[in-house]
Amino acid sequence: MKNAYGFGKEVSTSFEETVPRVVEALQREGFGILSDIDVAATLKKRLGKEMPPYRILGACHPQLAHQVLEIEPTVGLLMPCNAVVRQDAAGKVHVEVMDPEVMSTMLPQEAVKPLAAEAKARLQRVLDSL
Repeated sequence: MKNAYGFGKEVSTSFEETVPRVVEALQREGFGILSDIDVAATLKKRLGKEMPPYRILGACHPQLAHQVLEIEPTVGLLMPCNAVVRQDAAGKVHVEVMDPEVMSTMLPQEAVKPLAAEAKARLQRVLDSL
């Protein structure tokens, strides 16, 4: 999977097995999880709507985040780097990540580009490890 704002892959593990594997892979690349949103549970609770499992993990690499925030303090509007673990209607599990290089195209400072490229490389290694 690749689109204008992210990239990802289908995995062969179950949803329940995949979430902790993604968290561990992110941690190996220096990311911490700032937020964990269970979208399916929230929609069930708030709207009574059923959907396949869907989690948004808000991941942050502290060193990269600090560097980019020093360059452009309002970049927090585009952070953290989200990773999605979701199960589709057919039962297939997907892991998808936001492309940090897309964020860098929204900022005028050229110094952001190598930081975004490093974050993207780390996120690609996360996917490759799954």
